[in-house]
Amino acid sequence: MKAPLTRDEVARHTSEDDLWVIVDHKIYDLSDFVEAHPGGSVVLTQVAGQDATTAFYNLHRHEVLQQYASLCLGAVDGEKSEVIDPQPGDLSKVPYAEPLWLAPQFKSPYYSESHRKLQKAIRVFVEEHITPEAMQKEKDGTFISQELIDKMAETNILAMRLGPGKHLHGRKLLGVMDGKDFDYFHDLVMGQELTRHNQRGFQDGNMAGMTISLTAVQQWCNDEALKQRITEEVLSGKKKMSLAVTEAFAGSDVAGIRTTAELSEDGQHWLINGTKKWITNGMFSDYFVTGCKTKKGFSVILVPRTEDVETKLIKTSYSTAAATTYIEFNNVKVPRNHLLGEEDKGFTVIMSNFNHERWMMACAVIRWSRTVLEECLKWSHQRIVFGKPLITQPVIRQKIARMISLVESNQAWLEQITHQMNHMTYHQQSTLLSGPIALLKTFATRSAHEIADDATNIFGGRGLTQSGMGRVVEMFARTYKFDAILGGAEEVLADLGVRQAMKYMPKAML
Repeated sequence: MKAPLTRDEVARHTSEDDLWVIVDHKIYDLSDFVEAHPGGSVVLTQVAGQDATTAFYNLHRHEVLQQYASLCLGAVDGEKSEVIDPQPGDLSKVPYAEPLWLAPQFKSPYYSESHRKLQKAIRVFVEEHITPEAMQKEKDGTFISQELIDKMAETNILAMRLGPGKHLHGRKLLGVMDGKDFDYFHDLVMGQELTRHNQRGFQDGNMAGMTISLTAVQQWCNDEALKQRITEEVLSGKKKMSLAVTEAFAGSDVAGIRTTAELSEDGQHWLINGTKKWITNGMFSDYFVTGCKTKKGFSVILVPRTEDVETKLIKTSYSTAAATTYIEFNNVKVPRNHLLGEEDKGFTVIMSNFNHERWMMACAVIRWSRTVLEECLKWSHQRIVFGKPLITQPVIRQKIARMISLVESNQAWLEQITHQMNHMTYHQQSTLLSGPIALLKTFATRSAHEIADDATNIFGGRGLTQSGMGRVVEMFARTYKFDAILGGAEEVLADLGVRQAMKYMPKAML
């Protein structure tokens, strides 16, 4: 019979080749791990034969123990673990780590049981399938695997990312709901849960280009057969696509683009010439929804990749896993029916399409901000300074109070706008919500700026380190600006929000 594991027994194992420690009432045999320990052997020998719980949690998160569970010999005789051991799909127990609608003690008029089922299913999928690949791709800079794309296609995650619509009818979503019941709150759940792998470059590399380009095809393609073919190819994962509007000459100033589209002599094709820059997913895209200067204005054309389309990788502040691209169109021949919307009236197509893109970006950066808040709450309770947890410092509590206020106000505004989207047509959203969504995105990214700054200070040197305890905060501080710039810069969107409000200003008030 196996002898009981006692603290006295642990105290006998103190040499470098026979080293045991206790963490959270469990005994770990680190004898074969000493030399492999990323922090060196000295740190481990300092706690050999001892209860290292305080020392461990002053440096690590609980998931490290889960990673090395094979080293655990068992629990100390007569003792039980105190630390929560989260499993895939679990909700966080940290206050404010989840939106209020997911907390059992709070209620919301916006969400039903189907939203909760979808949230659980997508969280499990992210933790089991997306997170491992996301971490690897963010590190090595390679692009998303076809295997993961296929899994997302099979479970209809790709289809859900376009938002509600007929493309979801007849589909079973992650095995938990019918596609015809998918609304914008389900869309919100998807947008927030899909960021929880906490790898910002891969977040965009995970088919973000599709979410902002296939929507334009869905709404504006004039050829029904073409629309159905492209939709099937992309949602099955067989083809990829991206939105190609921004140029070196024109970012938020869409009117300044120089890429041209001219009709061929026989009038059957468009000839596309020009360049595009900072195009997400462009390196592996088969189609490009492209903004072009035409004879009397601006048009949007679906351009297939041919030998006359050249793509080059651009390195930015986040991982090249995003496949950020510089594109050259060299007299690319495109069938005339690939025009989206009306000729010379492409601004309507692009501006309408921007709404869902900006709303999705708000969903994501608001979830990121909440994750950073959770990280700060965990760290400030774990970190011991001057003999006390960091959270005992009033200045730290003030910073966290501000973070909570920003995160909760952003989520509330997001949900209020989402409720309006659920009761509006696509055209009504384009007309009435472009301003509010623009202001929401601006406020969310300004909030992210403040949260990133305070979180970095709370974590100190770890907030500047790309591994270990502060890695999530470091990445957020380094990459939140992508949300502040992509989809429309903060200043441009703030001005858009006010200008739209001015249109409804009653003259009697002047």
